Order: sequence, then structure tokens, then C-alpha cells
Amino acid sequence: MEEHLPLLQITSASFKQLFERYWKRLFAFAVKMTADEEDAKEIVQEIFKSLWERRENLNIQDVERYLLRSVKLKTMEYMRNKSTKQRHHDIILSTTKIDYEDQQVHVKELNHKVNNLVESLPKQCKNVFKMSREEGMTNKEIAHMLLISERAVEYHISKALSTLKMGLYPVE
Repeated sequence: MEEHLPLLQITSASFKQLFERYWKRLFAFAVKMTADEEDAKEIVQEIFKSLWERRENLNIQDVERYLLRSVKLKTMEYMRNKSTKQRHHDIILSTTKIDYEDQQVHVKELNHKVNNLVESLPKQCKNVFKMSREEGMTNKEIAHMLLISERAVEYHISKALSTLKMGLYPVE
């Protein structure tokens, strides 16, 4: 024959007593399961908050059992959510790392291709282009240094850019 205990009516005073009586035990249980004191505090706080908010609608016969079960369920939910968050975090990190590494490979390949195209230019064209793009010289400075007209500098740069464009984006 089952023994029926009276249902618990939670008042402000009884809530305080429950908190003082069970908080440490629930906290220790949550810490054991989560291995993190801050997370355990949050879980236990959440249990007591829920208990207070639902106090008028709850029919609790065994408070200790109810609280321990609540902490167990809340901790399992927390662990499941933490595991899911960690998996998502790992996926994002690995994807980002792969994308970054892929981009680095593409950049290296592109630089190699550009360098090969520049090296294949005629000598004067190559010199003008390098002075302009790598050394940052103006057309006037290049013309003065190489003893050619600014118009010739423009021609060489235009020819170099056209060669690069055709080499990098061939028309099919």
C-alpha cells in the first residue's frame, strides 16, 4: 500500500527553506556532472527559478526527489546543448580553416601565374611594368629614368596589362 504524502504548498518562507536545505547538494550534483562550477550554479539557479515561477501549479509529493530529478534532467539538457554547440563550433572552425587554406593556395597559384606572365614580357615592357607596379613609380619618373617618352611608358604598361589579362582570363 502506497503512502500518500501531503502536496507541498510553496510559500516564500518554505521556498527559502528549500533553497537553504538543497542548494549545496544540487550544486554538488551539477558540478559532478558538468565539471564546471559556473555552469552548475546556473543550472541550480534555473531549477529554483522554475520552481518559484511554477509554485502555484506544481503538485510535488517528494521535494528532494523532484529537485534531484530536475537537476539531472537540466544537466543532461545542458550537456546535450553544450555538445551541439561544440560540434557546430568545430565545424565552423574547420570549414573556415579549409576555406582560408584553399584561398592561400589560390593566391599562391595566381601570384606564380602573374610572375610567369610578367617574366615572359619583352625586356623593356617588363622593366616598365615592374617599375610602375612593383616600385610604384609614376609614368613621368619611369620615362625620365629610361629616357623614353611618357607615351611609350603608357604603351608598355597597356601591353603588359593586356598580356596579363589574356594569360589570366583566356577567351574560350
